[in-house]
Amino acid sequence: MTQYPSIYNPARIGTLYYPDYAAIAAEAGKVTLAPAVEDKEKVHLVIIDMQVDFCHPDGSLHVPGSVGDIQRLIEFIYKNAERITNITCSLDSHLPHQIFHPAWWADADGNHPEPFTMITYEDIKAGTWRPLVMPVQSTNYVKKLEAEAKKTLVIWPYHVMIGSVGNALDPELFTAVLWHSLARKTQPTWLTKGTIPQTEHYSIIQPEVQVSNHPQGGKNKPFLDALAGADVVLIAGEAESHCVLETVEDLVEDFGQKPDQLQKITFLSDCTSPVQHPDVDFHAIAQARFADFAKQGVNFINSDQF
Repeated sequence: MTQYPSIYNPARIGTLYYPDYAAIAAEAGKVTLAPAVEDKEKVHLVIIDMQVDFCHPDGSLHVPGSVGDIQRLIEFIYKNAERITNITCSLDSHLPHQIFHPAWWADADGNHPEPFTMITYEDIKAGTWRPLVMPVQSTNYVKKLEAEAKKTLVIWPYHVMIGSVGNALDPELFTAVLWHSLARKTQPTWLTKGTIPQTEHYSIIQPEVQVSNHPQGGKNKPFLDALAGADVVLIAGEAESHCVLETVEDLVEDFGQKPDQLQKITFLSDCTSPVQHPDVDFHAIAQARFADFAKQGVNFINSDQF
């Protein structure tokens, strides 16, 4: 496309409003794009967690830079609509009582940890923090997380709560996704994750520690199969340092034995930003891992280079 639909208003990105479905449908009907089913090259765009709580300045876990990320991604969708075959949007979705929320933990005086507190296995053994829910399982989880994933449990602010406004996709981005769906006659996919109380779930592929008795407790094989069937897999979203990084980690692990599969992954580097932590440089950690992925064949480009 050479120009954006009249429904596009970049000034609304990062704000709440009701998308005008009828206007979106009317604009989609004005363009003459071939149905996505006719695409010879299958391009699958994966949008990770670009939700209100992460991407709006008043969101409970706002990622600085995310408004600009969304604008570049929306404009990428409009400019490349005739090439994008499928769009998958993941929605991080949480409950009040989860292992990474303050209510799950307390100190000796009954105080809950502040957001961004990091809880180690040594902290639990020393009595600095104690799990109020599933104490044995929670202790084992933190120990296993450190031993197997080499990570420390982070306590997050309550965010993307199921049923809340913060759980929704940014409305202007939703408008672009709906417009693409109607213009290309293709169904978008909505992928929810993060509802398992006893584990973190950054990656859209699998939780940090698998939970055998939960339907989302293992690897999302159908989604991996869908990506394996694409010719190009585009990745964008929030936050670079957590859900995006962990998703790419899992894709590299799953596709790692097939170099041609790795080479079809293209990361839109200017459509993501890291979580800001007072003590940890999450951006540097992510960039170091991305450098490793690039050596293995993953492509890293800006959105205007596609």
